[in-house]
Amino acid sequence: MDNRALLALLSSLLSELLLLLLFVIPSPAAADHRSPANPFIIHFLSISQTAATLSLLANKRKRRQSPESDSASAAETGPSKLRRRTGELDPPDEPGSPIPRSPDEFKLCFNMSLSTFEWLSSLLEPLLECRDPVNSPLNLPVETRLGVGLFRLATGSDYPEISRRFKVSEPVARFCCTQLCRVLCTNFRFWVGFPTQNELDPVRESFESLTGLPNCCGVLHCTRFMVLKPGSSEDQEPVAVQIVTDSSSKILSVVAGFNGKKGNQLILKSSTLYNDIESGSLLNSPPIDINGVSIPQYLIGDKGYPCLPWLMVPFDEPVEDPVQHEAPACKLNSYEENFNSAHDLMMVSVFRTVDSLKKWGVLSKPIREETKTMVAYIGACSILHNALLTREDYSCLSDKSDDYLRLYQRPEYDVGVDISLKDESVEQKGFEIRNALATRARRRQ
Repeated sequence: MDNRALLALLSSLLSELLLLLLFVIPSPAAADHRSPANPFIIHFLSISQTAATLSLLANKRKRRQSPESDSASAAETGPSKLRRRTGELDPPDEPGSPIPRSPDEFKLCFNMSLSTFEWLSSLLEPLLECRDPVNSPLNLPVETRLGVGLFRLATGSDYPEISRRFKVSEPVARFCCTQLCRVLCTNFRFWVGFPTQNELDPVRESFESLTGLPNCCGVLHCTRFMVLKPGSSEDQEPVAVQIVTDSSSKILSVVAGFNGKKGNQLILKSSTLYNDIESGSLLNSPPIDINGVSIPQYLIGDKGYPCLPWLMVPFDEPVEDPVQHEAPACKLNSYEENFNSAHDLMMVSVFRTVDSLKKWGVLSKPIREETKTMVAYIGACSILHNALLTREDYSCLSDKSDDYLRLYQRPEYDVGVDISLKDESVEQKGFEIRNALATRARRRQ
């Protein structure tokens, strides 16, 4: 093994050890909130210290090249560069080539632009090339490894089709896909980590600019993806995924692997997000004062959740403004109606994220995989979703209208959601906060 490969392997193992200590080993308090019946639940909620893992990857991303190779690489771009580095693959302009020439076809195959693909292959190269099966090196270039995994995620194609397209065996195709998901979910889960307090400032400002509601730190939603039961071609079971996003649809937290037949409230209370907020580890900045009312940091959630001091949900039956009964021509919305309108607008960001995740072919339809494999797919697609947004690559971002997303991503249209699960004991605690926020929104109009 050469020095570069050895360094990559050692760095990878060290980063995995750090991530294991940070994420896999729960505190006693957190363990009480996890469901023992779901051993495959993966929490991608991270803390600020995970940024330190970037330093472990910095050296691995640099490739040593001679001045001659640097010049040749600079002169060679696009599919021709990929053709050279993928060895025995067909030329990009020939029918059946695994690496298409057309930008549109490239996006259909991999859900990203060519430049993003090249950036990702350079970033992942040391990690993908140092994890071959023991005594069975694949001898595949990184673009082939990455292409196989992304093609599975982006199109949902089965392994026989992937095998034919990329001219590899089915076991190798499965290995490449599993390897890509493992690398992303292990080494890059900080891409979906909850922001630090300083990083929350632009999130709060963006939501306030959008609706006038102050101190909102994210939008919470729970959706379901389907897997086929073993030995059946029709029986399906849902896997629940809890997501928090900012106003740009970037994922701030994702927890996957819960039994999708459970209600959103039960899933929330089984998550580390709930435990961390309740214990004061998150959303713990001093509250702000609005008209004499103290407004803490909070999240927005749909009606499948309880109203909590840090979780604002819409009014079930907002009261009307008495003025409209006296002068119908001068109809005014009530505070509660104004709040619901602002709430409705803010929910669009998380609905767009869910719709974007469902544009990944492997998540768009029921698949015949184990639950733990489905969870890995969800985690990998979530990480790639944020990576694409960071690079301003909107190849896989939903282009549905806001009205469409408001209507068809609501909980009553989702599989297995019990929207009747409410905690009335805490409803009053959030009532004054919601009224104050609604008042604030009306005054900004």
